[in-house]
Amino acid sequence: MQLLPGPVRRFAAWCAVILLASGVGYVAIRLCVEFRTAVTPALLALLGTALLRPLHARLVRAHVQRSLAAGLTCVAVLAVVGAAVYIVVSALVETGDQIVASLRDAAKGVADHFGAAGTSLDDVASNARELLGRFGGTAASGVLTGISVVGEMLAMAVLALLLVFFFLRDSDRAVSTVRALAPPGAADTVEAMSRRAFGAVEGFMRGTTLIALIDALCITVGLLVLRVPGAVGLGALVFVGAYIPYLGAFISGAVAVLVALADRGFVIALWALGVVLAVQVLEGHVLQPMIQSRTVQMHPAVVLLALTAGASVAGILGMLLAVPLTAAAFGVVHELQGRYGASDATGPASGPAAGPEPSSGSGDS
Repeated sequence: MQLLPGPVRRFAAWCAVILLASGVGYVAIRLCVEFRTAVTPALLALLGTALLRPLHARLVRAHVQRSLAAGLTCVAVLAVVGAAVYIVVSALVETGDQIVASLRDAAKGVADHFGAAGTSLDDVASNARELLGRFGGTAASGVLTGISVVGEMLAMAVLALLLVFFFLRDSDRAVSTVRALAPPGAADTVEAMSRRAFGAVEGFMRGTTLIALIDALCITVGLLVLRVPGAVGLGALVFVGAYIPYLGAFISGAVAVLVALADRGFVIALWALGVVLAVQVLEGHVLQPMIQSRTVQMHPAVVLLALTAGASVAGILGMLLAVPLTAAAFGVVHELQGRYGASDATGPASGPAAGPEPSSGSGDS
């Protein structure tokens, strides 16, 4: 190695570090995928804790016992989520037939104009019995698989809710636990990194929730004014999609415009598109700078890469978790930069500043 030039040795050292970090990261991701039934509820519970901690802290400041405050917070979450699900389901049930009929009419029109012979909806309906008989076994297995997936999701949701309760109740012990697990001499640094990472996730969850609520309300009002069927359900879709930056807003807005096109025609669809674009402009130029100005700011390219990586690892759930986890990683990096950058900046200055100290000490003595 001594025969190699200095730049080559540094390049080799960096390559070794990158390969080692990549290997450790790959093994960690594979382990998380293998133990996803335990890892996913824990991550979701951390996100929920970051979002609900202010409510729990307010109850504790009101002299409510910590366990009772955590239980009340979880009950409040269940009540809000249950009410939201009830509103969305009732809205979709009331207008679902109308939405399906409008989409069917739009598909029939497309098939009449662009479809080849034997591909119309009537032909498909006439062959439905044969298709069901041919693929009945596959459909039955698919139904069983879907039931198992739903059961797994419900189990993870219950586990995540229980973890939120314990995380909120024992949040006062988090600092001492982190310091106890930290290596000797690095407790302060680990605590600072943990606080910075959790603060980034907390800011992301609060800001995204508030922005999602404003977007959903604005788009729902616009769709109600345009008399688009299922406006409340589409607004709920916008609210959920806001937790997936860029892609979520695009998909939910596209669905709203398509429903408006299928039921109300081309002109109303243009108006719906205008409402969606206006809300997105409001979000990008007003809401994001105002609400999330204190959180970790990430370049859109980094967000898109994080979404792509999350989708490749865990699908939609990975897309939901990718951005807050990336925000936490950026928070840790910024904390390390602030600490070691400050030490490097003060290092050269400490030499001259330390010069007068012996003379002053000798004068005092």
